[in-house]
Amino acid sequence: MRESEKVPTAVLAAGGIVVRESRRPLIAVVRLRKEKAWVLPKGKLKPGESALAAARREVREETGHDVTVHEFLGSMSHAADGRHKIVQFWRMSAAGGPAHPLTGDVKTVKWLPLKQAVETLTRAHERVFLANVGPAALRAARQSPRELPVAVEPVEQTEKVETPAPAARGLVGSVRAWLRGTAQQRLH
Repeated sequence: MRESEKVPTAVLAAGGIVVRESRRPLIAVVRLRKEKAWVLPKGKLKPGESALAAARREVREETGHDVTVHEFLGSMSHAADGRHKIVQFWRMSAAGGPAHPLTGDVKTVKWLPLKQAVETLTRAHERVFLANVGPAALRAARQSPRELPVAVEPVEQTEKVETPAPAARGLVGSVRAWLRGTAQQRLH
């Protein structure tokens, strides 16, 4: 493949819609130090890390709270720094106060009612995502406290994954492979 035909790989990330129970359920949004943007807690996967484990780690680092991970809420994708970024989100619950220091990238955390959290987010694609999945996350928080198991060690591939044809390699192939792996993790 020539240099002009190379397709950049997607940036894979994961995070959480973190709900804290109070008189009115509150959702976490974090303020980034450098960009001064209000965002949902999320971050890139480390090599060999599952999306679910990355989501838990990133939320703990960015909110300072230990969380319980619940059901998968969905994915969003957007362009970031000239590359395609795909972020998977789970519903999470936080109990008590912060147990860990915030990562250096985050200045502060706010816990807000859903409507105010949506309005506070800086990025339009995050506002749209939260406006659409937030009500479902709040309904689920009232109904089910079930926690999902999280693999914190790299997950070994037990099923043979076929190498995609040359036309399917690159962005589309990497996204398909990642989504297949994530779907299998949710089944186990």
